[in-house]
Amino acid sequence: MKTYQQFINGSLVDSHSKEWIEVENPYTGEIIARAPKGDDADAHAALDAAKKSQKAWAAQTAAYRAGYLKKMSELIRAHRVELATLLAQEQAKIIGLAQVEIDFTADYFEYYAGWARIYEGEIINSDRFNENIFLFRKPIGVVAGICPWNFPFFVMARKVAPALLTGCTIVLKPSSNTPCTTFEFAKLVATLDLPKGVLNFVSGSGKTLGNTLVTSPITDMVTLTGSVEAGQEIISASAKNVTKVSLELGGKAPAIVFADADIDIAVKGVTDSRVIYSGQVCNCAERCYVHKSIYDKFIDRLTASFKAVKYGDPFDAQTVYSSQIDKAQQSKIDEMVVRAKAAGAQVVTGGSKTTDKGKGYFYEPTIIVGAKQDSEIVQKEVFGPVLPVLPFSDYEEAIALANDCEYGLTSSVFTTNINTVMQSIKDLSFGETYVNREHFEGMQGFHAGWRKSGIGGADGKHGLMEYLQSQVAYIQF
Repeated sequence: MKTYQQFINGSLVDSHSKEWIEVENPYTGEIIARAPKGDDADAHAALDAAKKSQKAWAAQTAAYRAGYLKKMSELIRAHRVELATLLAQEQAKIIGLAQVEIDFTADYFEYYAGWARIYEGEIINSDRFNENIFLFRKPIGVVAGICPWNFPFFVMARKVAPALLTGCTIVLKPSSNTPCTTFEFAKLVATLDLPKGVLNFVSGSGKTLGNTLVTSPITDMVTLTGSVEAGQEIISASAKNVTKVSLELGGKAPAIVFADADIDIAVKGVTDSRVIYSGQVCNCAERCYVHKSIYDKFIDRLTASFKAVKYGDPFDAQTVYSSQIDKAQQSKIDEMVVRAKAAGAQVVTGGSKTTDKGKGYFYEPTIIVGAKQDSEIVQKEVFGPVLPVLPFSDYEEAIALANDCEYGLTSSVFTTNINTVMQSIKDLSFGETYVNREHFEGMQGFHAGWRKSGIGGADGKHGLMEYLQSQVAYIQF
């Protein structure tokens, strides 16, 4: 069994708490590793190290800082198979998707390294004679990053890469469910000559170590990927110091299938968007609206597609998805389906907890019909392979139903009419809209939610700007 240490001020060190988090392989039920259950002292030590190193790090050129991102990318690529194997074990992610995450993370570090000579300030016209107005972009300072368990390695890079590139230093807390791959990366980083304190990894409880990271006056920015409830707690905890927050929270993405849609493309897109990583993805299609003229035909095709989904061993190349992250998540999904049925909805396929030869916390690929728009199963995030499908009569109704939600992360439309595409993009109130394809963002875009799906965002130019603050200089000559 692997045992990990905190990574603070450039060194792998034991936690002050001497307590441990046991990491379970969700598919086998085995404890595969233990990570530190860090305390306030760990958080303070990491923040102090980040604070002491920040000014010197910011004083370096962006190209210099980018060099370390390139080295991190190279290290990930050199250990890509081992990292993917561990990722698949600690979170029951199918090995193919785990390998995609590892490789995408290496690409992500390299991508942000490329921004070193690109991001810039501005020169603004003045109303005064012989005056120049310069707008400078400067690092926000010390960042506290809090990661989820569903894409732990990629989201780590999503926070670390832009922070380091812009001259920030960072203390990152991985999820207690999935700390292993991040700490393996920490061990690789420890082999570099990265200045001490620039990058720190500490694990522990969100209510103790995590709370200290958020409430400390040292912290200049908190970036979280997690639930709405976690985001609300961070907003409250960060209020005393008026600390900047960047939050990617939950989603309840609608997929709209119009009457003229290519049904084969729509079925594939909706299926892929619902069952990827057992449905445990924030931008998954969580509800589907289908024009009544093709509703029955679509349900038949989608049912066949869901029934064909193979779930089981994450290391079986034929497996589409594996176990839920833990028993609690499996139970939560099942309880939502039970309540939906009690409220009058019907299960077309699936609808039950299951295992793979006695292993794992599985939930069957599930389609639900007959649910009401205001029901829990339509309005609240399931985070599992369960999809309510509802009919609509016309364009206006489809948009109204899709927008009728407290979340606003992603959405999708399926149609062969370019006018419908453009009008839908205009009318949908979501941070992302996918057209005739599955929900999956690109690193050069901007992944940002509306309403309760978050504040700020990540990726691309605009994700980089999250870690920068402006300073305007008025120069009279």
